[in-house]
Amino acid sequence: MTEIAMRRATEADVAAIVAMLADDPLGAKREDLRAPLAESYFAAFRAIDADPNQFLAVAERDGVVVGTLQLTFVPGLSHKGALRGQIEAVRVSASARGVGLGGTMIDWAVETCCKRGCIMVQLTSDATRKDAHRFYERLGFTASHVGFKQAL
Repeated sequence: MTEIAMRRATEADVAAIVAMLADDPLGAKREDLRAPLAESYFAAFRAIDADPNQFLAVAERDGVVVGTLQLTFVPGLSHKGALRGQIEAVRVSASARGVGLGGTMIDWAVETCCKRGCIMVQLTSDATRKDAHRFYERLGFTASHVGFKQAL
C-alpha cells in the first residue's frame, strides 16, 4: 500500500467525504450528491471544524482523499471525570478498499485518542453492518453495549 497521510479535513474535502458517506447501501439513502452540494454539508463542516472536541480526519494517498473518520472527544463525570474518544463515520473509498487502509485509520484514531488523554475509545456501527463488526472485533474492539436511537 502506498503511504497514507492522516490529516484534519478542510472545506475543500467536503465533497469527497460526502461521496464516501454515500457510497454504500445505507448512505445512498441518506446523502445527496446533486451538484451543487447542499449548503448544509458545509455548515456542518464549519461547526465540526470550530469545535475543539471534534476532529474530522481524512486519509490521503498520492494527493487524493481515500478515507475519512470523525473523532469526538467526550468529557464526562463517569470514570473519575475521564475523557473518551468516539469514532464515527468511518469510510474508505471504493478504490482503496481491501488493502488495510481501514485498520491504518483506526490505529491512527486510537493513537490520537491516547495522545489526547482518553481512557477509552468507543464507536458505534449500524446493526446491519456485519462485516464492519467483524473488522472492529479483529482490531480489538468489544461489542459491550447495545445502542438505541430515536428519530426526531
